[in-house]
Amino acid sequence: MRILATCNSKGGVGKTSAAVNLAYLAAHSGHRTLLWDLDPQGAATYLFRVRPRVKGGGEALVRGTRPLDRAIKGTDFDNLDLIPADFTYRNMDLELGGAKKPTRRMARLLAPLAGEYDAAFIDCPPSMSLVSENVMHAADTLLVPLIPTTLSLRTFDQLTEFVAGIDGRRPGVLAFFSMVDRRKRLHREVIERLEADRSDVAAATIPALSLVEQMTVHRAPVAVFAPRSRAARCYEELWTEVLQRAW
Repeated sequence: MRILATCNSKGGVGKTSAAVNLAYLAAHSGHRTLLWDLDPQGAATYLFRVRPRVKGGGEALVRGTRPLDRAIKGTDFDNLDLIPADFTYRNMDLELGGAKKPTRRMARLLAPLAGEYDAAFIDCPPSMSLVSENVMHAADTLLVPLIPTTLSLRTFDQLTEFVAGIDGRRPGVLAFFSMVDRRKRLHREVIERLEADRSDVAAATIPALSLVEQMTVHRAPVAVFAPRSRAARCYEELWTEVLQRAW
């Protein structure tokens, strides 16, 4: 099972949109796919029309009193299941802090599901925390959405420095530009500079389009309600690149 996590310490950069669309495309292409919505705000859970609740909350999952597979819910799409968000996830750092081997707890929770799924996506909350560190130990690849601005690049540098300092196995990193407006000179310059300087940046980009925002209206991935749109093609291009570089 490949574990891919969309993460960035900044909010509002397109993590959930990427997680939802990539998970859908993975399932649509025949991969048995699981999406774990770790963000207590529950946006991915909302988009898949699932109630944002886990019996016993995050505490039950971390402590093992509720196995992770008992929290799994089906979605409206073949091959795609969801572990929903729960508002108690806001306290998950505290729960993990009290666990044995606290930075590796999520990896241990996901391990029994390896035979059930081909891919697991994790939609992370916007923070650098013990939850984030757990995800980094569990994931094969971190998918990092970046808005093409100077401050966004700074947070990317911080994340890659943190990953480089992890003891033992480290996840791969694949960044991609999100919410891109090529009419803006700054966006064009930042994209060109980072693509020239770093090999861990995808060629595929996600533009700033209203169709992506309309996911919250349709409560579905873009490819479901606008399959021939530019937005859908961009996510498909990103999924193809993820398969080539992070699978």
